[in-house]
Amino acid sequence: MFDTRNVDAREYRDILYVPIQGSFFLILIGILGILLSLLFINVVGVAFKNLFPTIGPLGILLILATCLIGSYVNIPIKRYKSLHPTIRMGYVTAFGVTYPIPSLRIGLYETLLAINIGGAIVPTATSAYLMAKSTSIIPNIVVATAIVAIIVKSFSRPVKGAGIIVPALIPPLAAASVGILLGGGYPHIVAYVSGTIGTLIGADLLNLHKIPQLGAPIVSIGGAGAFDGIFLAGIMAVLIAF
Repeated sequence: MFDTRNVDAREYRDILYVPIQGSFFLILIGILGILLSLLFINVVGVAFKNLFPTIGPLGILLILATCLIGSYVNIPIKRYKSLHPTIRMGYVTAFGVTYPIPSLRIGLYETLLAINIGGAIVPTATSAYLMAKSTSIIPNIVVATAIVAIIVKSFSRPVKGAGIIVPALIPPLAAASVGILLGGGYPHIVAYVSGTIGTLIGADLLNLHKIPQLGAPIVSIGGAGAFDGIFLAGIMAVLIAF
């Protein structure tokens, strides 16, 4: 479990951050806005109902919105001793302008392992729900998830100071492919579960042993480096359903 005895207030603030910075995060918000617009003119309403027949279209939109909002929050799990100095971004405000100042931490280097709510907890809970409602295709889901995990693992790269990074389009494209090939009558469900769980396994869980070499202050499961791919995999599942 996470030991809170030596955590200062600044470290608590550091677990609340946007997993992907700048314009790309705005693009994801824009995609969600487009889906919302299409929903109200009933273009993708059928797709939402096919993906979550008991939740409804507004329910799936709520899930996607929760993923975006929840991506700001990371729950601490464990500390690792880092083999390299960790880079921490500091901020100084002068004359009303805030300037980022990266700095190396001195002393005992540590990396905090956390789990992202929007990129890991919400997609995992959603996948568990879909599997519980689609028990007949669980073998297909398992095989598809394994394939996506292998593909994502092969493309994942450790980036010092940041974490494990995966190209954003790899998870949704892999999920769409296995969903169509192995999905049977439920390609959208296979695409969603394999795209989210497969990415978490391939990008994060299979790379946990690399944490001490990353030199990052925080490494989040389902966070930076994987969140964009997981979110887009969910979008791809909706498109396949349509």
